[in-house]
Amino acid sequence: MPVIKYISITIITFVIMEAITWLTHKYVMHGFLWYLHEDHHRPKYKNLFEKNDLFFVIFAIPSSLLIIYGIKYQLNFLFFIGLGILIYGICYFIVHDVIIHRRFKWFNNIKWRYIQALRKGHKMHHKQMGKDADESFGMLWVPWKYFKEKYTSYN
Repeated sequence: MPVIKYISITIITFVIMEAITWLTHKYVMHGFLWYLHEDHHRPKYKNLFEKNDLFFVIFAIPSSLLIIYGIKYQLNFLFFIGLGILIYGICYFIVHDVIIHRRFKWFNNIKWRYIQALRKGHKMHHKQMGKDADESFGMLWVPWKYFKEKYTSYN
């Protein structure tokens, strides 16, 4: 398989993961697995970890299995699907836990419009403390209204 196909599979998987994350967040985390996600909607962290962090494991399992089986079969397409999920997971951790929620104080002074809009959209998601949040379920996709709001506030 040519290198461009490897890269394409990884990128396509990464993009698809945003849709999967949105659907999982809306219908699973705010649905039948709310009991794992609800501590994430509390105003303050009482512990370093939350029950919500178990979703990391839930997404890591298929990624790990795909990578392992992809290596077993001489770096076939399964490896690159698993790699796309892994890269998305790393980005999710950095964007959601570090940049948005600031659970780790690594990037506190980012002033990019995109990041500011992303934070605003996520803040609006968290305005509902309960299961019935009604917007901003994705991680990297910024609802246009928040990007536009942050964009016009800089001009």
